[in-house]
Amino acid sequence: MGITLYGIPNCDTVKKARAWLAERQADVVWHDFKKQGVPEAALDRWLKSVGWEKLLNRQGTSWRKLDDATKASVTDAASARRVMLGQPSTIKRPVVQWADGQVTSGFSEALFTQHLG
Repeated sequence: MGITLYGIPNCDTVKKARAWLAERQADVVWHDFKKQGVPEAALDRWLKSVGWEKLLNRQGTSWRKLDDATKASVTDAASARRVMLGQPSTIKRPVVQWADGQVTSGFSEALFTQHLG
């Protein structure tokens, strides 16, 4: 099992992560939310592994553009899942499924170094 990186191509954080992995010649499969959608089974795994509070990006533009009723409706994993499926850009990116099966959300060199080895 290799590394799968999920995100959107125009996201600066995703660009940094992809460049970092490319510099280290990591074998990475790219999954574009915009073209391929959010795989529901994978989202369920991410929610269990990372937690909905960490996976939902409440700092981003996509979250801020949501109406107040939608924002207020997000109170648990199920409601967060509905929003993330409908608005993939509300997922904190990148989401990485590492070769060892672990899942992370977001990018930092320290985090990636820990998982890439």
